[in-house]
This record gives sequence, structure tokens and C-alpha cells, in this order.
Amino acid sequence: MIFIVVKFPVKPEYADEWPTHVEAFTEATRGEPGNLWFEWSRSVEDPNTYVLVEAFRDDAAAAHVNSDHFKAALERIRPLVRHTPRIVSTLIDGADGWSEMGELRIE
Repeated sequence: MIFIVVKFPVKPEYADEWPTHVEAFTEATRGEPGNLWFEWSRSVEDPNTYVLVEAFRDDAAAAHVNSDHFKAALERIRPLVRHTPRIVSTLIDGADGWSEMGELRIE
């Protein structure tokens, strides 16, 4: 599984409407065959920062970044952010989804 987290530093004038600006991109990505999840959250420390948590099957990431909707989203997003987003992208061998948190197990 390819696990990715991206922080988007949104310009303040676009922050409240960010979900609308990325809605088509979000829906198209969630519809990709290899997408496991694609979820947005807003930072509680900085309301002008959105965090994207996404995951793909190992063989699906190339199709994602080469898709028309990905390329269109980059152009749509570019003028809305304050600076280059920060990313963590890693391959997690043998994983295919979320695991339970053992330290906070609810029976």
C-alpha cells in the first residue's frame, strides 16, 4: 500500500471554500480502481491548512498522478496555496488498509 499525507497551506481567502475547490478532484480520485481512501481534514492549529490522507494499492499510484483529473487539480489548486505543499509518501509492505489501535482497544 502507498500511504500519503499532504499538508496544503491554503491562502486565507480560499480556506473556507477549500472543500468546494477540490470536490471534483476528490470524487474522481475516490472513484479510481486502486484508491483505498482519500480524506481531507482541516488543521486545528492553523485553519488555513488542510491535510490530505490518501492511500492506493501499490500498482495504482502511477495511474493516479498521470490521470487527467490529477493534472487538472494541480492547475486548479496552484493559485489557491501560499507555498508548496509538504508531503510524506511511503510504501507499507503487506498492508491494505487501517489496523486497530492496540493501545486503545475497546471491547
